[in-house]
Amino acid sequence: MMAGVAILIGLTTGVISGLIGLGGGVFIVPALVYVFKMSQHKAQGTSLATLLLPIGLFGFLEYYRQGHVDLRVAGLLGFGFAVGVFAGGRWAQTVSDLVLRRVFAVTLVVVATRMWFERRQPWSVDHSAAVAARFGPAA
Repeated sequence: MMAGVAILIGLTTGVISGLIGLGGGVFIVPALVYVFKMSQHKAQGTSLATLLLPIGLFGFLEYYRQGHVDLRVAGLLGFGFAVGVFAGGRWAQTVSDLVLRRVFAVTLVVVATRMWFERRQPWSVDHSAAVAARFGPAA
């Protein structure tokens, strides 16, 4: 039964991730904490394990086929993410489960609140020239 629940959570999260670009941190971690009764540490570690190849590859390919991927920025983000997730993973091991869960919750609320109340469309100003000047032209 729990295997079916895990597959259903994964399927639902996959659809949402492909649709709006959100995934593990927002949907899988809370599901692991509340449905599977995992500690915050175990839920975050398990969520990161689901991100290993080839999970993101399938969504990426569809966006790439439609011309909606900036490979240069994705590579730079990927490099930073790889270093950051290693450092963050080590740091998380030094914090209590309660503190980690609260930081996670506050982060979600702050991001959601900012997105909800933002009046201008983030994409309404084209910053590509400034980005290209700083990092080089996009792929």
